[in-house]
Amino acid sequence: MRTRYPLFVMLAAAGLAAVGPASQAVGKEAETAAHSCGTLRLTSSLPEPPAGTAVQQDVSVGADCVPRFGAVRLVPVDRAGQGTTGDRRATVAGAADGSHHLSSWNEMYDCCGIRMTALYTTSDWTTDGGRVTGAATDATERHNREPWNAGWSPVSVTRGTDCTAGCADSRSEAHADFTYRGIFDATGNRYANVHHSYLDLGADGTASCRFEVVLRHTFVGWNWRHGCA
Repeated sequence: MRTRYPLFVMLAAAGLAAVGPASQAVGKEAETAAHSCGTLRLTSSLPEPPAGTAVQQDVSVGADCVPRFGAVRLVPVDRAGQGTTGDRRATVAGAADGSHHLSSWNEMYDCCGIRMTALYTTSDWTTDGGRVTGAATDATERHNREPWNAGWSPVSVTRGTDCTAGCADSRSEAHADFTYRGIFDATGNRYANVHHSYLDLGADGTASCRFEVVLRHTFVGWNWRHGCA
């Protein structure tokens, strides 16, 4: 398997190659400070897309550390959420038997397209007579590792559904907390990504997705990708 290094490793190497000896003498710590954007919290909400499609949005961290929110896009479900193949199922919305399904993805990538951390959720619910008659959610995480047993690691993954039967509506949620200890920071205290995903499920079969990610010491060029189908 090809070794995949996170963006901040590549940025450090590129920065050292571009400056002179005097600047190189400043060391890795100064290089880290030059590219770090500090703590960043991002939120977004997306509607449930029509059956067979997915709705998604990308957010990138600019050179001034300001997040750039891309357009909300509607795409065929099999072309959505790069890197999520195998992590989610296609939607089965508005089925005749009153069963419904919604998936969401909440991913952090570096500028080279390497997925650092991610949270994936799926919710299934049934409706009858204007009520939610059953609801359940599941969640999985993904994280990037480095050689020598280093890289991103999950601290916790939780999920839950507030009302599972006889509800006017239901809300499923999932949370994933990650830390980093590796090539760029050996202490394990500098980087942490926390993902939150919420799926609001209606008794009429409609739904919506909400997302939040909290990043400690964000880097220029990181990308947040999220969507639902």
